Amino acid sequence: MADTIENVIIIGSGPAGYTAALYTSRANLNPLVIEGFLWGGLLQQTTEVENYPGFPGGGIAGPELMQKLRDQAEDFGTRFITDQATSVKLADEPGGIHEVHVGPDVYRTRTVILSMGAEHKKLGVPGEAELAGAGVSYCATCDAAFFRDQVIMVVGGGDSAMEEAMFLAKFGSKVLLVHRRDEFRASKIMEARARKMDNIEFKTPYVVEAILDGEGPFKRIARLKRSGTDEIEDVAIGGAFIAIGHEPQSEIVDGVIEVDDEGYVKVDGRSTKTNKPGVFAAGDLVDHTYRQAITAAGSGCQAALDAEWYLRDTPQIPTPPSLAEGDLAEAQWAPQASA
Repeated sequence: MADTIENVIIIGSGPAGYTAALYTSRANLNPLVIEGFLWGGLLQQTTEVENYPGFPGGGIAGPELMQKLRDQAEDFGTRFITDQATSVKLADEPGGIHEVHVGPDVYRTRTVILSMGAEHKKLGVPGEAELAGAGVSYCATCDAAFFRDQVIMVVGGGDSAMEEAMFLAKFGSKVLLVHRRDEFRASKIMEARARKMDNIEFKTPYVVEAILDGEGPFKRIARLKRSGTDEIEDVAIGGAFIAIGHEPQSEIVDGVIEVDDEGYVKVDGRSTKTNKPGVFAAGDLVDHTYRQAITAAGSGCQAALDAEWYLRDTPQIPTPPSLAEGDLAEAQWAPQASA
C-alpha cells in the first residue's frame, strides 16, 4: 500500500461512487473504492425504485439496483475495500500525491473522487427506524405512488417540506403537514402555494412523539404532541414523509477542502473539481437540489471523466497508457462557431 500509487481512489459508494468506478475501470485505471460498511447509500433503505431508467414493469428493489451497479463496476476491474475511510491528507499542488487513511492503513493516489453522499435528517422518535420503508419515507419523488388515496403526514417547515406536501397531495386523499411552530421557515411563495391546495391541512404547532404500527401497512398511527403543552393526539395515517433536511457526509474532508455553510462540498461551476487539484466530488455530497439516484449517477460519470482528463493533461503526472492523447475532453467538444 505505502509503495503503491493508485490512479484513482473513490471514497463512498452509492450511484455516484459506483458509476465513477465503472467509468474509470473501463478506462483501465484500476480504481480502488473505499465503499464503507453500509455500502450502497440511501437506496439500500429503499424498497422499490420505479424512476431509475431501464427497469420497466414495476421498477427494481433499491438493494438489487445497488448490487447491479457494484457488480458492473467489478466486472471491469474495480477493487473494493468494505471499510470506512477515516481521514485524508490532500496535496496542494497539481500532480501531488494524496493519502487516504483507512484506520492504520494508508493508500496513496494521484486522484480522489469523493462520493460519501448525504443522509436524511431523522426525527429520532420511536417507530421511525423500525417503520422505515414500511410507512416512513424520506423521498416523495421515490415513494409517493405507494400511498395513493391515503392520508399522508409530512413533517417539516421549510421549502422542501412544502414541495413534498404539494407533490404528495397529487396522490393522497389528504396531506397533513406537521410543524413544531406556527411560523414556517419556507419562503412565503412556497407556503402560499401549499395553502392553496384543498387537500393539504396544516397541523401546527405540533411535534411528532412516535410513529406506531397501528393495524398494519397504510394504517399507521402518528402520536402528536401540541408544542408547549401536555396535549397528545393520535392521528391515523397511511404513511409519513420526513422532510427536515439532509446532512452531507463530509466529516472526513471538513477543514481539508472547501465546504459551504451546510457542509456540502463546493465544486467549480458545472464540473466536479474541488479546490484541491486532483480531488473531485460527486453525488449528494454536492447536490442541494435534486438528490436523485439518476442525477447522482450522472455526476459520478462527470467526476470519472474529470479525473481521467486530470491524469491525462497534468504535466506533472505520467499519462496512464490507457488514456491516449486527444481521445477525451477538448477533442470531443464541438468547434466554436466562427465570429
